[in-house]
Amino acid sequence: MAAGLRERKKQQTRQLIAETARRLFAERGFEHVTIAEIARAAEVSDQTVFNYFPTKEELVYWRLGSFEEELLSAIRDREPGESILAAFGRFLLAQRGLLGQSDPEAREHLVALSRMIEASPALRAREQQIFAAYTDSLAVLIREERRAAPEDIEPWAAANAMMGVHRALVGYARRRVVEGARQPKLARDVREQAERALALLERGLGDYGGDRPR
Repeated sequence: MAAGLRERKKQQTRQLIAETARRLFAERGFEHVTIAEIARAAEVSDQTVFNYFPTKEELVYWRLGSFEEELLSAIRDREPGESILAAFGRFLLAQRGLLGQSDPEAREHLVALSRMIEASPALRAREQQIFAAYTDSLAVLIREERRAAPEDIEPWAAANAMMGVHRALVGYARRRVVEGARQPKLARDVREQAERALALLERGLGDYGGDRPR
């Protein structure tokens, strides 16, 4: 019980710090808010902020932690005979996160977050690093499943092609939000773009991994 209570307390503190940072970033912009200001507003020490979020950018991207494992699980646990691209497409087309929500609070959060990232070179650079790490993880999974040699670039080419669609969709959705696009049309447009991009990849990767070794 004590361990469970400590864990809940940690989660509450993490949530408090993250929500405080989000509010300050939305008001003044990511570049113009310091860790010390976030700590004061959340009534914690600077070190406590760093204990939960090693970098300032993680205060924005911390919720992406589950994305990687969900993506890899979708590929790893796909049905026999299903290609890697089909499993990736099914994962990609599932509405998740703020884009999959339609309540006013989530909508305003999405707008504020999109504007903040679009205005911050540091956040966009960190986002690309995160996507690159996800691409590497996907490539390793594909290489291991296909039993490819370490020097074989085919798994990396496939992973980069698929994650390239994800990156492009993120950029597309963000630009549309900043330009004023809103739900439900935004979600429909993003899905249409995703389906078109996946259809393009289908020509080269449509059956890739459908014959995975058992």
